[in-house]
This record gives sequence, structure tokens and C-alpha cells, in this order.
Amino acid sequence: MMERPVEMPFDELPEALVEEMLNECDELGKNLSESFQKLNKTKEEIRKALKDKELLKKDTEISIASTHPTSCGVDGSYAIEKLIATDMVAIAGVAVEGLTPPTEKRFWPKPHHFSKVLTIPHSDSTAVVSRAIMMCMELILAKRAPHDVVFLDGSLTTPFIYFNQALNKVNEVPEKLATLLINGIKVKEKDSNEEVIINLRNAFLAYKEILLSSRTDKIFVGVPKYTTKREITTRELSELNIREYEDRGMLSFILEAGEFIRPVNIEKPRQPWHITLPEELKHLESLKEEIISALDDLYVVYYRPYTHFPALRIEISKSIALNNHRLAILFEALKLQCGAPGIVEPYPLYLADRMVKHLSTALPAIRKTTTQEMALRWEEELGNMYLAMHGYRTEYGK
Repeated sequence: MMERPVEMPFDELPEALVEEMLNECDELGKNLSESFQKLNKTKEEIRKALKDKELLKKDTEISIASTHPTSCGVDGSYAIEKLIATDMVAIAGVAVEGLTPPTEKRFWPKPHHFSKVLTIPHSDSTAVVSRAIMMCMELILAKRAPHDVVFLDGSLTTPFIYFNQALNKVNEVPEKLATLLINGIKVKEKDSNEEVIINLRNAFLAYKEILLSSRTDKIFVGVPKYTTKREITTRELSELNIREYEDRGMLSFILEAGEFIRPVNIEKPRQPWHITLPEELKHLESLKEEIISALDDLYVVYYRPYTHFPALRIEISKSIALNNHRLAILFEALKLQCGAPGIVEPYPLYLADRMVKHLSTALPAIRKTTTQEMALRWEEELGNMYLAMHGYRTEYGK
């Protein structure tokens, strides 16, 4: 049996630096304890205020007969291997089926994915455009999922922000990468052999469907891990002066198992939603306006399924927020997918995240394999070729 390597987090740091950092632990612990104790002391006051405003609810109030909803999680990642002469870019989106109810058959025995690996000249804007292509993959995967509840990693507003940033930088990246974003990538699904085009038009169509969630047999949900939003603390509970806490952290202390905060309108941005489309995408103008309209009608609900689980920030469309039947199905799916101890997000999102985050560790191996294949066909001096394919940082191993 192989022994696990011993973790040595301070191995490469100067001894004096480590000692100085460890000496700060007492002060850190004291400050955090005071903050948590202050929140705990005001718990009953906050709960009373939430009840008075009819914001605090129990999931049993809207419970229905079990529907055993199926679910999947969608996540994406991109990695850039910066070489001396070029950049190697890998982009992927993955959709993973969640725990299957006993009454249902599995839709996807294996995860579904889209991916692309390419080499392009150096550019400071490569990451911004690659991230938008990744988001296209995620949205199209989510739309195609045949499950009752589809969890997307992150806020439902994030794709719009990423698309806006990418379109502002699309003229600064190599043409090969810009073409992938505008014109798209053709891929074939292994199960159906159906050709799928991953481009901005199809991503916008998928995004609109996700934001509206108008189909009654499908629920799309945004589940951000990290959030700084304060719809509850600053807007609904402004009189309590608890603005130092963001909603999810505060409600993880306040909510009991099975409790939720009634859906409220999502916090609006300081500036109106806006994207400037390039000439070749002007035909998407009306679709863009529909997406902006849907973004202005999003809701957020906080739900704590179990005592061992923190409160979840759940972003949903108006059609779900105002329909108790669909909310009950969503909560049932969350209870089914959040039962594993030690995992503080819905199980399919956890699996999808674990898979795509390994993209950055796989890319160096792809680069080395590519270098070996090039060497077999290289007819000139190998030294410069190897140097050009070397990472711009000094590599080392243990």
C-alpha cells in the first residue's frame, strides 16, 4: 500500500517568516472569535426581524409529495501553459450527474464534456477570452442536460460579465482564439454523435433559457461558492446595522436545518447591464436585450438543508421564485445532493469542480507529450525546439 506524502506547507519559506506568521495566530483567533460571538448574541434578534418581515420560512410549509428529481452539476475551467515561444491553452466544460434517486434510471453513466486545446502567440488578454469560451461550453452543456434540476457553479450573472469582458478584449488576442469565440467550435457528442456548435450565438440562446427557466419540467439554478452579496443584511435588515457580514456567512449562523429565506430580488448592479457587440454579432442585439431583461428579474433564496451544511445562496428565475411547487422540487433536489458530510456544496457540483480543476495539472503533461511527438519529426537541431517548448518558469521536482 502506497503511503501518502507528508504535507510540508512551510518547507520553502524562510524560518523567520514562518515564525512571524505563526505568532499572528493568537490575534487572528481572538478577532474571529469576537466576530462570531457578536453574531451569535444577535441571533434571536435577527430571527425575530426575519419572521416579522415574513422572510424566514420552513421547507415543510411548501412541501409536496416526493417527486425524486434528477439533477446534474455543470462547471468549467481553463488553463494556460506559458511557454517561451508560445502559449498552450486548454478549455473545458464538464457536466456530471448527481446522486440518482432509487426510482430513476441514470441519464448519464459517464460525465459529459466539451473541450479544446490549442497553441497561440502570447497575449495579455488570452485568459479573458478563454474564460468566455469556457462559459459558452458550460451554458450549452446546462441547456442540453436532460435532468429536472441543473446546478451551475457560480452566479447566474457571471456569464454576462465574462462575455462583456471578452468582447472588449477580442481584438487584442490572436485571431485563432477570437475566431473560436465568435464563430465557434464544432464538436460531436459521443453518445448521439450529434454535432454541436459552441459559439456565442448558441451560448446566448442557452443563457436566455437558463435565466427564464420557463419550462416547468426543468429548473436551472446558480450556486456560487464565494459571495459578497448583501441583499438581506443591508436591504431587508438595514435597521439592525449588521453590514459587516455578507448574507451567506450570516445566515449560516441564523438558519436552522430545513429553513430558508423567502425569495427576494437579486441586488442590481451600480451600472445597467451592458455589452457592446462587434459588427459580426450585431444580429444578436435583440437576444442580448432579452437576456438583460431576464437578468433584471432574477431572485435569490437562501436555504440550509441540514445542520451539518452551511446556508446555500441559490439564484433562480422569477418563474421559479414565485412558484412554491417548483421551489419544493428544488429543495428536495438539494436535500438529496447535500447529504454527504464534509462536502459543502451540492454533490454533482463538487464532482464537476474536482474534474475540471485538474485541467491545469494535465496541461504540462500534454505539453511534454506534444514535445516528444514533435521531436520524432523534427529534422533540425533539437535544442532550440526543446527550448521554445519549455515553460517560461524554471521547473523543478521533488
